[in-house]
Amino acid sequence: MNLTDLNGFTLEVTNLDEAIRQSEAFFAYSQVDGDFSEFNKKQRAYWYDLHHKLLILKSNQNNE
Repeated sequence: MNLTDLNGFTLEVTNLDEAIRQSEAFFAYSQVDGDFSEFNKKQRAYWYDLHHKLLILKSNQNNE
């Protein structure tokens, strides 16, 4: 299955459960240096969006 990320790129998901676990893990990461606060915001938005889309795919898969 495929999805489009926040940057407009198409990603192929071959293992949905693992992709959900990875997106949860990456969502929690951030740089501790204050100089990266803007980067952290962008990364958090990216991983939140991706995680949300993966959960929608999982929900759709369960409803089939």
